[in-house]
Amino acid sequence: MKITSTSCICPVLVCLCFVQRCYGTAHHGSIKVTRNQTKHIEGETEVHHRPKRGWVWNQFFVLEEHMGPDPQYVGKLHSNSDKGDGSVKYILTGEGAGTIFIIDDTTGDIHSTKSLDREQKTHYVLHAQAIDRRTNKPLEPESEFIIKVQDINDNAPKFTDGPYIVTVPEMSDMGTSVLQVTATDADDPTYGNSARVVYSILQGQPYFSVDPKTGVIRTALHNMDREAREHYSVVIQAKDMAGQVGGLSGSTTVNITLTDVNDNPPRFPQKHYQLYVPESAQVGSAVGKIKANDADTGSNADMTYSIINGDGIGIFSISTDKDTREGILSLKKPLNYEKKKSYTLNIEGANTHLDFRFSHLGPFKDATMLKIIVGDVDEPPLFSMPSYVMEVYENAKIGTVVGTVLAQDPDSANSLVRYSINYNAEEDRFFNIDANTGTIKTSKVLDREETPWYNITVAASENDNPGLLSHVTVGIRVLDVNDNPPELAREYDVVVCENSKPGQVIHTISATDKDDFANGPRFSFFLDERLPLNPNFTLKDNEAAAAPSPSGFVHARETGACGPATQKPFCPPPG
Repeated sequence: MKITSTSCICPVLVCLCFVQRCYGTAHHGSIKVTRNQTKHIEGETEVHHRPKRGWVWNQFFVLEEHMGPDPQYVGKLHSNSDKGDGSVKYILTGEGAGTIFIIDDTTGDIHSTKSLDREQKTHYVLHAQAIDRRTNKPLEPESEFIIKVQDINDNAPKFTDGPYIVTVPEMSDMGTSVLQVTATDADDPTYGNSARVVYSILQGQPYFSVDPKTGVIRTALHNMDREAREHYSVVIQAKDMAGQVGGLSGSTTVNITLTDVNDNPPRFPQKHYQLYVPESAQVGSAVGKIKANDADTGSNADMTYSIINGDGIGIFSISTDKDTREGILSLKKPLNYEKKKSYTLNIEGANTHLDFRFSHLGPFKDATMLKIIVGDVDEPPLFSMPSYVMEVYENAKIGTVVGTVLAQDPDSANSLVRYSINYNAEEDRFFNIDANTGTIKTSKVLDREETPWYNITVAASENDNPGLLSHVTVGIRVLDVNDNPPELAREYDVVVCENSKPGQVIHTISATDKDDFANGPRFSFFLDERLPLNPNFTLKDNEAAAAPSPSGFVHARETGACGPATQKPFCPPPG
């Protein structure tokens, strides 16, 4: 308490107050004012007031949230100039004066007329003054004082950011920090425990714990397994009054999800599998799938498949579908049921992203055995050769055997095979085939000079399944016989000069033959003996001529002939 001194000091009475919490009553003090007066000198009509002593005051308190029927008593202003005769008038000004706070101007009693909220305004600054009612002159200097709104515990702690969504890796060590939550309390942190918050866990034990002072949430168990349980809903409570009975509380929810780590190896559901693949499967095609399960997710479940051994390691290959995490089995070489009816593969699935912290839980791979059953398929007949070439002489009689094709049923049933020739509708049919034996014969007389080569297609089908066909190409070469006489290459019109010398070659003639080389040239040239001989010319066979172009020379027997000539020659003048 501060007392302002002047030259004269008068006794001052100060009543202090103790304010109880909202569940008690409030004791208020009074503010006393000392007043120094001079003696009344006889005959004087004016009393001189000397402000040698100011207000003596104490801070007032008023409880917030007062809900009583009557105005709440705050305190009392009192000047030592007040003799109780009503001559002193008390005036209150400042924040809330006349609206929130009213004063009895005679007694100096101050009351609060409204319920106040400390969280909106913590204190009010007011000014007090005492004046003489008769003269309206101040009896004391104006003094400033404070009415403080006293806190009560009327605000519960609040979590402003909840609900929370957080993650923590599975298999984390016990005590791993997950999240720190914070609750705020609008009450006065400097007064009592109204704003002193402690944290506790209402839901989520024994998996998680919370530090009562800091609000840090931690894991409370070792090796929490996502594959056993992934999601947790944890309810955290914040209670004021340091957690004492009667304190207010608020709560929030923390949704915690365990994130995956690679702590599970892949596992095949079975140790033995069986797969059926028909022998007609195409090389390069996918013939089956196999899958190992992994309880992990994302990249922790990625794996690759491989064939580690087995008698089918060169016949099949395996690849990994990254989307479905399946092993895709493909065919590398053709299958033949009649040669091998089954294969065995040992297949391994292994994780591609390892976490060495959990290597003790491995190995992170697994193997299984796959037996592949080759299915028998009714295949078309198989010819003994991919194609055939046969020969036949021209002018062969109809029905002459050209050759034989052979096809067999590759299946174990070994069905009988029937043969046929594929002809176009407008194509001449020079050949036919025995449906049972595959023997090809001529059906027309052949002429090599007209068609030296034939290509036909032979079809083979099984008796039991006529719709299942195979085809082969048969090339038939027509061999030549000497059935064509030679012919002069062209018509000759020879002109002979009259001054040609005897023995001079006047022309060269040549011949052709439609037959093959073996039955054609060489040719022999001679004059037709059936015609009369002309003594002026002779014909000489040119035996030295090249075989492909045989020729003969015509000679003049008397002078005057010039040659050889294929057109009208130039004849030199005689002499």
